[in-house]
Amino acid sequence: MSPTNRTVVVTGIGATTPLGGDAASTWEGLVAGRSGVGPLEQDWAADQAVRIAAQIAVEPGEVIPRPQARRLDRSAQFALIAAKEAWADAGYTDKAGAEASDSAEQGAAVDPDRLGAVIASGIGGVTTLLDQYDVLKEKGVRRVSPHTVPMLMPNGPSANVGLYVGARAGVHTPVSACASGAEAIGYAIEMIRTGRADVVVAGGTEAAIHPLPIAAFGNMMAMSKNNDDPQGASRPYDIGRDGFVLGEGAGVLVLESAEHAAKRGARVYAEAVGQGISSDGHDIVQPEPEGRGIAAALQHLLDSTDLNPAEIVHVNAHATSTPAGDVAELKALRKVFGDDADHFAVSGTKSMTGHLLGGAGGVESVATVLALYNRIAPPTINVENLDPEAEATADIVRGEARKLPVEGRIAALNDSFGFGGHNVVLAFRTV
Repeated sequence: MSPTNRTVVVTGIGATTPLGGDAASTWEGLVAGRSGVGPLEQDWAADQAVRIAAQIAVEPGEVIPRPQARRLDRSAQFALIAAKEAWADAGYTDKAGAEASDSAEQGAAVDPDRLGAVIASGIGGVTTLLDQYDVLKEKGVRRVSPHTVPMLMPNGPSANVGLYVGARAGVHTPVSACASGAEAIGYAIEMIRTGRADVVVAGGTEAAIHPLPIAAFGNMMAMSKNNDDPQGASRPYDIGRDGFVLGEGAGVLVLESAEHAAKRGARVYAEAVGQGISSDGHDIVQPEPEGRGIAAALQHLLDSTDLNPAEIVHVNAHATSTPAGDVAELKALRKVFGDDADHFAVSGTKSMTGHLLGGAGGVESVATVLALYNRIAPPTINVENLDPEAEATADIVRGEARKLPVEGRIAALNDSFGFGGHNVVLAFRTV
């Protein structure tokens, strides 16, 4: 196969989310239809119009040694936890160039010059920036942490993951709002496909549960104010949906060329088929109402890969629980795939995790890969009154998880869209 058209596979997964401190517990929560949303009990939340969020299930301080944690923004802490899990899950040791661990059938060295990292964040070290500004105002110049700049940099999570694994083929940080995590994985696929790298650690992270982002999103009328029912607040496709619920966490994949994975006898979860990408050119915040930009990304995916629409049986939708965005996405799927969309089992997992912004594409890619690997589509919870427009356009998995076909090759899509009109669609396929 040409070095510019190499097959890419997923060999490792990792996550830390509102549903669990690793990929396994997160997946269990998704399949069970469990909500990770709860009340904000911090003192600052009392004055907020929005007093709910999907906070991390396992605090980083329980996993990362305190001296290291103090030098990392919360977003970087999440990324490092998820990346370590994914790296070990793929059968690797800490640094490139070392032998693979015993979890792989055959050890194989990773050339650090052929190893990359692409970890995205939509906002970056916002909690560090705001907290250290408070320190400056309240305690003076000398009390500002000397680690502030590397902690607040949007590329901090990717840089720290790259340092952990010893990556030298390139460390990158796409920033495209809520499409960032998906764009990172798409970029990683292209790094391998075009021959720049053999292995790339890729995903997304976000840690923005802080008074200022909560207040800003709330004043935009973008977030649900259903404070009395936190677990029922994120309700994609429900006719009463009133905005997203902010979440935090990270999801990371280890991607490899199929040849590299086969050489070391690695377990393969799925093939990473490719990405479709576009922009709306419509509005800084509002999605294009007919989903034209989303449709363009879907068409780009089909035009640039060998994906057969008949293979697709599942879509992990962006589905943020906003009135306009949820339906626009479904319109785009119907426009591009026509009657083939009838057999798409559509899941809105943000109903359980909340919206992780730049981390969403990473966590939802983990969910999409596991859906294929286990042949189960997670449910969309809290859909008590299905929007008639959604019902007429797509097959929404509601209430309980749904089994996917147990035989044959199947594929799934992960959709991610962001403020600014960024559209990214990823495709994965069983092997």
